[in-house]
Parts: sequence; C-alpha cells; structure tokens
Amino acid sequence: MSDSESAKDGAKAEAKKPEAKKSDKPKKSLAREQSQGGKAATLRMLITGVVLAIGAAIGFFFVFQFAEAERQREMNDWQSRMGIVADSRFADLNKWLDQQLDELRGLADNASVQLYMTILHEAGATAEDEDAPAELGYLANLLTVVADRGGFVGEVAGPEVSANVNRVGVAGLALVDLEGTIVVSSPGFPPIDGKLKAFSAGVEKGESGISPMYLNSAGNPSMAFQVPVYALQGDESAASQIAIVIGVKETAEELYPLLKQPGAVEETAEAVIVRQTQQSIEYLSPLRNGSDPLKEKRSVDTPELAGSWAIRTPGGFAIKTDYDNARVLAMSRSFEQVPWTLMYKINYDEALAETEQRLDTMIVIFGLIIVLVLVGMVGLWYFGTSKRATEAAERFEALANRFQGQRNFMHLVTDSQPNTIVILDENGHYRWFNKRALDLVRMDRNDMFDKHVTAILGPIEGKRIAQWVKDCLEKQEHFSHTHEMTIGEQGTLVYKSDFIPLPEREDFPPGVLMVSQDITDSVRERERREQAMRQLVETLVSVVDQRDPFSANHSARVGIVSRAIAGEMELDRTLVETAAVSGNLMNLGKISIPKEVLTKQGQLTPDEIKLIQGSVLKSAELVENVDFDGPVSDTLRQLQEFVDGSGTPSGLRGDEIVVTARIVSAANAFVGMVSARAWRAGMGFEKATDILISETGKKYDRRVVMALANYLDNRGGRDEWANFGEAPEEDATPPA
Repeated sequence: MSDSESAKDGAKAEAKKPEAKKSDKPKKSLAREQSQGGKAATLRMLITGVVLAIGAAIGFFFVFQFAEAERQREMNDWQSRMGIVADSRFADLNKWLDQQLDELRGLADNASVQLYMTILHEAGATAEDEDAPAELGYLANLLTVVADRGGFVGEVAGPEVSANVNRVGVAGLALVDLEGTIVVSSPGFPPIDGKLKAFSAGVEKGESGISPMYLNSAGNPSMAFQVPVYALQGDESAASQIAIVIGVKETAEELYPLLKQPGAVEETAEAVIVRQTQQSIEYLSPLRNGSDPLKEKRSVDTPELAGSWAIRTPGGFAIKTDYDNARVLAMSRSFEQVPWTLMYKINYDEALAETEQRLDTMIVIFGLIIVLVLVGMVGLWYFGTSKRATEAAERFEALANRFQGQRNFMHLVTDSQPNTIVILDENGHYRWFNKRALDLVRMDRNDMFDKHVTAILGPIEGKRIAQWVKDCLEKQEHFSHTHEMTIGEQGTLVYKSDFIPLPEREDFPPGVLMVSQDITDSVRERERREQAMRQLVETLVSVVDQRDPFSANHSARVGIVSRAIAGEMELDRTLVETAAVSGNLMNLGKISIPKEVLTKQGQLTPDEIKLIQGSVLKSAELVENVDFDGPVSDTLRQLQEFVDGSGTPSGLRGDEIVVTARIVSAANAFVGMVSARAWRAGMGFEKATDILISETGKKYDRRVVMALANYLDNRGGRDEWANFGEAPEEDATPPA
C-alpha cells in the first residue's frame, strides 16, 4: 500500500470521530503527513532517476572511449601498412637516382675517356673544330652507346622538313670542358643554356649534381645529372678535374612508374613527389585528378594541405587534405640527393569507411543495450515489491543455482586437465575456458569471457586462430595445427591445437572446441636431437675431408646450398633437413676407397673411376640403418639419377626421383662449378647458373634450378656464398 493510500485511510478514520468535526487540527496534520509522504515518494523517484541517468552517462562514456580506442588502433595499422609502401617507393626512387649518377660515373671513370679528355684538354680541341682529333669520333660513339643503354635519348624537337630549321634535342650525354663548352655529345643533346646552364654552373668543382626537374623544350619533365672527369694520372680532387659528364633525360617513362606499388588494391592510394618553390607546393608527378607533372601548384599556406605538411614533417603520419580538398591519411619521406618529398596518401573514407561503419553500428547497438538495461532496471524497480516479481526472482535464482552447479562441475572436470581447453564462437569470442587457459594469460574469468581472441593473444596469433575457427565451422571437420605463441614473460611456446566443431543448440550458438597441448619441451628435444645429428654429420664430413683433401669443404657447401634451395621451394622442415644432411653425407662412401686412390695424381684406371663413382651408393648403404626423420638413404641412392631417365643406377625419371635427390644433385653440380681449387679458379655464379638452366629437363629439375637462381638474386646468395670462389690456402695438385 502506498503512502498516499495510507493517508486517505487515516483521514477516513479521523472523520468518524466526533472531535474531528469540532476541530481542523487533525485535518492539517493529515495534510502535512500526506504532503511529506508524497515528497518522500517523489524524492525516491528523483534519486532513482538520477542514478539511472548517471549510469547511462557512464555507459555511453565508456562506449565512446572504446570506439575511439578502436579507431586509433585502426589508424596505427594503416600507419604500419602505409609505411611499408612509402619505404618501398622511396627506396626505388633513390635507386633510380643512384643509377643515373652511376651511369655517368662509369663514363667519367673510363680510362679511355680520361686519357682522351686529358689530351683534348691540353690541346683545347672540340668537335666543332675543322681539324678535330680522331679521339673525338671514338668519344662520340661511346657516348651514343651509353646514352642508348642508359635511356639518355629522346625525340628531337622541331619540324620534319627539308629546310634550314634548327631541331633542338631534349636528351643525351655530353663531355663538357671547364668553361662550359661541349667537347663532344651524343645525338640529340640539348644546348647548354637556360636552366641547364644554370644547373651546371651551380655544381661545385669536383662534385656531382642532380638538377631540379623541369619542362624541356618539348614540354616534357626532364632532369640533368653531372659528374666530374679527372685527369688520367690525377687524383679525385677539384684540382685534377679536367671536364664534366652531363646527362639529360626525360623522366616520365622511367621515374613515374616507380611510384606505383605492385599489388596495391586501394583505389585512392597515391604516391606523389612534391617540392617547395618559393611560397608554392609544386607537384612533380602526375596526379589522380588528371593533372600533368609540374602543372599543379598550391600555396604553401593552404590550411591542412597534405603536400605542405609532408615537406615540413618528413617521416610523419597525419590526417590532412590533398590537392582536391579530400581528407586523406598521409605519410612522407624526404630525399637527400634532391629537394623532393615523397608523399604517400589514401582517402580517409576508403581507409576507414569499414571501421567507421562498424564503430557506428557498435555505438548504436551498445546504446540500445544501455537503454534496454535502463528500461529493465526501471521495470525491476517497479515490480520489485510484487509477489510475481518475488516468485520470478526465486525461480531465476533456482535456475541460476542449477546452471552454476553444472558450470562448477564442468570447471571441476576441465580445470584438472593439463591442456588449455576453450570454446570459441563463430566470430572468435571466448564462451568457455578452463583454469589452464586463464593461468596462461593471467586473467580472471570475468575479464576473459566474451573477449575476442585477438584481444587476448594479440592481433597476429588471434587472427590466425580466428581463421582456423571459421575454417573448422565451414568444413565441419576436425583440424589439428602446430603453431607458436609468444605469451608475456613465458616467451615463445609451441602448441598442438585440435579444433573440433560444436553444433548449434537451442541454448548455445555454434562454436569450436579448441584443445591446445603444450609441446614446447618435445619440440625443443627434437631440435636438440637434430643438433646432435648435425654435429655427427659434421664429424663424418670432416673424416672424409681428411681422407680426400681435393673435396674438402665440398660436402659441407653442398649441404648449405641444398638447405637454401629446399627452403626457397617452401618444403616442410623434414625435407629441408633431409636435403641438408644428404648433401653433407654424399661423400661419406669415400671412406671405403683407399687413400692412395683418392690422392692419386696420375691418370685413374677404369676400375678406380668406377670405384669413386660408386662411392655415393656406398654412402647410401652406410646410412641405411640410421634413423633419420627423412629419406636420407633414398636421396643418396638416387643422387646420380637424371630427370630424363638417363641417370644411374635405376634410370628413374621426373617425379619418380625424390625431390631431395633432385635438390642435392643440382647443388652438387653448382658447388663443383663455382668452388675454387688450387689448380683452377671457381666459375662465376652467372655462368654456373646458365649451365644448370641449359640442362633442365635433362639432368636437373627446372623448379630446383629456378629456386637456386632466385636465392642467388633475391635472397643474398651471392654475398653469402662469395667465399666459394676463394682459392684454397694450401697447395694441391689436381687429381686425374
């Protein structure tokens, strides 16, 4: 019964008393009590409303804070991705600039050029002289060849008519004396005047230089490069300079394609070269809006202009506006050789559209949840004192106790397990986890529930596990994966995780049971066993090297090259180790050959040759009963097989030969060709690779040879194996 109803009943009781008719004091008291009761009820409602409003405000505050944190995280991801692209384009542009100067330095360092220019410098002769020396003809031909090779050529500007009209060149190479007079040039070299003359005069004596980009007489973007030429017997000082080499080329075909990132899929991503000219920002490269190079300019004071910001803040990352006033994410890199700045940008809407949509949806959903919670709280407050609410509360409490009992039982069973056991829903959120999972990440149950796997294990490992969960649910199959996880102070651990699909139920959505077993100790033990095996192999190789000094280091190098090729082919770990071990052990069979045969300096007999050729099969026999993880014995046995079937001993062909034998066979041939011996120098990598390629489809597998070539060209193989060509320190006599 409410306070107002109590007050009314009290008033009725008072009205029945005779004294109430004679005095209005009880009525005043009743009115005062009724007013106080109404005020108390109103105060309670007001306090409840204030509490609910504060709770709603706090809820919305945390929702917006979380959304802002997610937005910042996405911005950091874009900064990393854009940094990779910007560094890649910046490196390619710098490489291009270096290549132009290197082309000119090749001319300047040419002994013939230095000799002839020294002679011409002392004689003061030029190509325009009637009695020009013959050396000028040689220099002209040389400049023409180098210009064609280095791209210092272009269309000659002017009409194609038989009239006395000068046609102006736009590109070429020229040797110029210290007074700025052209001594000799390639066809099409422009006259040294205007911007070209100002650039050349501005380069200090003894220094190299790169001109600002400019529009040539044909209206095309061009650049000039200059390096000094020193006297033949002089040093590289300004006093020894006798001439300069100037190269002029149009940049559109070579420079601007370097701004495009291979494989980029973003529609609005763009790499732009900018420079500041007085109070303007000048765009040196073509733009997405169709503007040609050196045609677009903006004031340096334009508010929030990305180009102006890029020049002021090299290496920075920010949200700015581009030349079309579009909001963009921008990143910059500054060049040292030229007054350029590389700006890489992408429209903000394209980069973060999905994120903004997701965050907006999340805010709406969370807002609705907060509103629903508030409504529910009001409902609970309103019906809290009713009998039905009490009965419902008792019923819910019984269900909660029952559920808690089941939950406690499940925890009792799973918490005693040594493995990590979790249940993830189809989106990668935690729905169940045992104590081992909590101990692993050092979190409480309430903190971990409903968290996404990336929030617990980090973005890299989390995304990988979330993808495995999706694959498991899509295929409805049991999967197993062995993977590494870096978790806090525990370092990197190795796990074998089983993913088991869980069907959807009325009270539980579809999910995946993930059971992870820590196999770090087993993996480390296997690695120690492999290390011991490698040490044993190295010992056996050293024994062979002592008996056969002519093949010393050969087996070890074959093992190194075989490992590199197998890794480049992305074979599994067992096959990579098999290739490396087999390469090291290929000469093991030579321990059965008399040392006098191995070190014989004269002509070998047919029987001795057959004995040495059969040593590889002997190697296979010696290791046949050794418990290797991979097919080492088969690899050695098939080492002399060729892919066309012409090899020995079984005439196997193509894929009938184990892949590790095909790898070691090519590696053995490569090492034999490039390794130096005391009686001969090693063959060059290029020539050895060409020989192997010429034999693909006959002796060697093309995939293996291509993997070797790619490792040499793109994985640093040339530098890594440069010592193969070094001659042995001790004298040796070549075997027969």
